[in-house]
Amino acid sequence: MNAFIPYGIYWSSPFAKWQGSLANLNALPLAATVGKQALAARGYDLAAVDLAILGITNPQKGSFYGLPWVTGMMGIDRVAGPTVQQACATSVRALQMAAQEVACGTATSALLVMADRQSNGPVVYYPDSSGTGGYGITEHWVPDNMGHDPYAKNPMLQTGENVAARYGITTEEQHALKLHRYTQYQAALADDRAFQKRYMADVPVTDSKFRKQTGTLSADEGIFPTTAEGLAKLKPVKEGGTVTFGGQTHPADGNAGAIVTTRDRARAASIDVGIEVEILGFGMSRVEAGFMPMAPSPAAFNALQHAGLSIADVHAIKTHNPFAVNDIALARDTGFAWERMNNYGSSIIWGHPQAPTGMRAIIELIEELVLRGGGVGLFTGCAAGDTGYATVLRVTDSRSSTTPKA
Repeated sequence: MNAFIPYGIYWSSPFAKWQGSLANLNALPLAATVGKQALAARGYDLAAVDLAILGITNPQKGSFYGLPWVTGMMGIDRVAGPTVQQACATSVRALQMAAQEVACGTATSALLVMADRQSNGPVVYYPDSSGTGGYGITEHWVPDNMGHDPYAKNPMLQTGENVAARYGITTEEQHALKLHRYTQYQAALADDRAFQKRYMADVPVTDSKFRKQTGTLSADEGIFPTTAEGLAKLKPVKEGGTVTFGGQTHPADGNAGAIVTTRDRARAASIDVGIEVEILGFGMSRVEAGFMPMAPSPAAFNALQHAGLSIADVHAIKTHNPFAVNDIALARDTGFAWERMNNYGSSIIWGHPQAPTGMRAIIELIEELVLRGGGVGLFTGCAAGDTGYATVLRVTDSRSSTTPKA
């Protein structure tokens, strides 16, 4: 595609639990602050940016102004661009838009800022004078949309149950995967969080007006300790079902971002000129209504086809897995063992702020490939509306002549 991510020129905040340390902070000023500081720490000159894309799914006060407000707060108030909302697929959609702009020559350096806050979501009132008694409709943005798909007529939980039934996935299988993902996440915490410190940025915690700093969030908040014994005690959320609270993710708050640019500019900006990160392709899918967790598979196959590759060429996979059934279904469809996916953790462990979820996973995928000595990586995940989105990238490490690890 002739679109590249400069190695190291990206960031993710820690993800904070629902109603945790970031619950009272507007996601957009917070993302602008964290992103500006993170890029400055990596020596990236924001003056090079000529396109920016904001991803956000839960409205915040002032988010009508979207991207122009964010770039203004970051000190690049002549940079324009769109605001994107595609639920959990927002990061990959934004990455594709940036890659296409760079490949077409309509931009040379695109800034992606993904920000969301599931906590304290807005309550939206839709006036309707023709309604009963002249009353309008009130929507609690986050819980109402998690609880009801207006097209498929089911809650998100039911999509997990539908796929579990379709694939014959038991509660025990889901718990085995969750425990394995928790163990993988521990590797990201080893040696004083050495893996996470390769990309994670500190977040200044302030009062809601961003006036007084009261602390710093440096690590994920709200990770649930997971044991086989604890999981075994959990009952399915839905009577007669298979999905427990242990077999799914939790809502969270956070932000993430990256630069997409040309090969020459990526090489010049990279924190290590010996490492190249090339974007190879994208793929989207939509499956039958009510079967969201099986959408990542066709999206992945589409992305691989567009990249001219097959699953046999892939060295590492990261997923957005709101349910354990996501990865089990993906493994059965692709033949790529779920035990090999999501090294260093995934959203079923560190939570789900929506827009930045995929971006953090893609960043971790890049870092995993660097540690492997290079290779091809696949990110895939599902999104509201029974859709899936995927991207394929290649990390080349010219510092080593060794073949990437399998």
